[in-house]
Amino acid sequence: MAAAASAPAQPPAPPPPPPPAKHIFILSGQSNMSGYGGVTRHHGWDGVVSPECRPDPSVLRLSADLRWEEAREPLHRDIGTRKACGVGPGMAFANAVRERGGVAGMAVGLVPCAVGGTAIREWARGEELYESMVRRARASVRDGGGEIKALLWYQGESDTSTQHDAEAYGEKMDALIKNVRDDLGLPSLPVIQVAITSGDARYMDIVRRAQLGIKLPNVVCIDAKGMPLNDDHIHLTTHAQVRLGHMLADAYLQHFTP
Repeated sequence: MAAAASAPAQPPAPPPPPPPAKHIFILSGQSNMSGYGGVTRHHGWDGVVSPECRPDPSVLRLSADLRWEEAREPLHRDIGTRKACGVGPGMAFANAVRERGGVAGMAVGLVPCAVGGTAIREWARGEELYESMVRRARASVRDGGGEIKALLWYQGESDTSTQHDAEAYGEKMDALIKNVRDDLGLPSLPVIQVAITSGDARYMDIVRRAQLGIKLPNVVCIDAKGMPLNDDHIHLTTHAQVRLGHMLADAYLQHFTP
């Protein structure tokens, strides 16, 4: 009996497409960066997403397990466990930069690192939060498909509790910026910092003066003073977070793009 004809060899599967080239932004600080817009104390996040924060296939997020995925609110849902999170400034920032041509047709990559309730001393080199931020930033460019364009930083409310902490803020923030630039090998990394609008009124202005007065090159500070707050009088509302995202985009496009 004749042998059965063998099945034709299957062609090898095509290699996976390369990851999209990305302009990458690190989002770090405490809860007003991770986002508390739409969060209530007893009911969690209300799930409302403003049109300015809508997902888009060209806006990506680095997850807690270091995978790129389509970004959507809440951006910090799996980053840190200290507070619930809702809408922050990141998606509004990314969409504004993308729509205004600030990424030259590339994808926007967001690297959420913020953790609510944290003081600046917890972001010192060698501390868990700092090392996690640097590790995530390095992972974001490991595939060769992206470039870190800026660090967006909103933190400081936790440093308004004592005069000592408030007066130490400027020196610690200066060190953080220098350390991040050194550890990432990006000596001119742009940093866009937000001057706080909430905290302990006794010492808040000391922290604000340090933030607004920083003199390092390629550091810009935008002011959140007067923005509407949730009922807790600490966290920005969803509307305020959208506005803040646009302010961050304005600062980036004005100071750090051709």
